[in-house]
Amino acid sequence: NTLISFAAGALIGVAFLDLLPEAMEESGGSSIFIPALLGFIGFFFAERFIQLFHHHHEHGEKPTVLLVLIGDGVHNFIDGVIIAASYLVSLPVGLATTIAVVIHEIPQEIGDFGLLIHSGWSKKRALFFNFLSALSALLGVLAVIILGAGAEKFVPAALAFAAGGFIYIAGADIVPELHKTTGFKKSFFQSLAMLLGFGLMFGLLLLE
Repeated sequence: NTLISFAAGALIGVAFLDLLPEAMEESGGSSIFIPALLGFIGFFFAERFIQLFHHHHEHGEKPTVLLVLIGDGVHNFIDGVIIAASYLVSLPVGLATTIAVVIHEIPQEIGDFGLLIHSGWSKKRALFFNFLSALSALLGVLAVIILGAGAEKFVPAALAFAAGGFIYIAGADIVPELHKTTGFKKSFFQSLAMLLGFGLMFGLLLLE
């Protein structure tokens, strides 16, 4: 439960402190709130669809698991685009961007792993599907190889869309789950873990 709280803080932190500001900066003044709203709404309908039709739900798995993997896959795809595009500028810029992305991914991936374990997945299965989600970064690299720097024009909207998805996951699925916990001690450590997840993302932002 403590790791779930950390995941909520990390997801909220990466959405508000990393993805949305970066989307706004990359957009050059264009509104990024519509794609963010579409991300929120899109993940809502995706969860409803999974609940109604997906066979995994029939076996007791939470729709949150698939939403996390989808959201993380989108995010990793964008990271692949950003990293590959930065190498088109220069090698030093590419290396610096790669390091920054890796540092940002560590707390989020730890949180995602915790969510999968909390949903009843084994450690091996959680690691395997987290790894598959991470491979979408290679698709982002491939998009830049095929489209060149032109792939970057889709980055702001994609960043905002992913942010909207993460906000939905944290607010609609994780936080309500945390509210089921009773007792001062457990609630205290949950709150502390959420603040740690949020604070870690903020600290990484200051290091950039």
